[in-house]
Amino acid sequence: MESCRGKVALVTGASRGIGRAIALRLAAEGASVVVNASRLGSHGRLQGTLEETVSQILASGGKAAAVAADLSDPAARAGLVDRAAEAFGPVDILVNNAAAARMKLPSQATTADRSFMYELNLNAPIDLAQQALPGMVERGGGWILNISSASAVQPSVPYRDSREAALVIGPYGATKAALDRYTVALAHELADREVFANCLAPVAIVLTEGASYVRDIARKNPDMVEPVEVMAEAALELCTARHVGRVVYSRSLLHEVARAVRSLDGARVLGDAFLAADVEATT
Repeated sequence: MESCRGKVALVTGASRGIGRAIALRLAAEGASVVVNASRLGSHGRLQGTLEETVSQILASGGKAAAVAADLSDPAARAGLVDRAAEAFGPVDILVNNAAAARMKLPSQATTADRSFMYELNLNAPIDLAQQALPGMVERGGGWILNISSASAVQPSVPYRDSREAALVIGPYGATKAALDRYTVALAHELADREVFANCLAPVAIVLTEGASYVRDIARKNPDMVEPVEVMAEAALELCTARHVGRVVYSRSLLHEVARAVRSLDGARVLGDAFLAADVEATT
């Protein structure tokens, strides 16, 4: 549990879900983790806060700090990497997880809808990468991980879910497809400078704390859901190893490198790439 010892990580969208899980997993491997979301405290109907993420890491003996910023606002995200560095030092690992969707049919997504999603889901990760890159190159290396989505590819027919569900995700998926392409180009530009950029997507819906609706899906279709630990372990692989320009799914990557899935605190081996979600867990 030392693969990130001495490293500083910045994880966006870390107040809950995949972002929180990745932050916990990096911290368990020794990283000093700075977590980001649009605010420190409660976020309306959404469960989880940055304060809770920091508290969990500190309670497990890790190092963590929080920096709030609305990444959909270019002015708010300007200088975020420098602000994060004030806590523990320059950022070695950047995980761009923050994203949002406006679910509308492609024929109905407005300019405002598209602009919002491209600003948060594409421009923000690129801006933060560009903020972090000079320091990474100067120090001789680093890792940039952009969290993508299976929605970057149009589902094949017959649709697993409804036709509408397959279509309303399209405008969001287009932002992730753009992020995939940009990341690959960035990765090839940076590989000879020991900065490794990659995209990771869950192969299925991710089961996280409080996601009761996901549990309902999993009870009917277990193969449509994956444990959050699978994404966190795959993220750790891409934040520590020498992968260049991968656009890869969580289970596929873990199977490819024969990596065991561990608990978020790193203490227990839970299984392999085919680990099933614990649908009846109480959290």
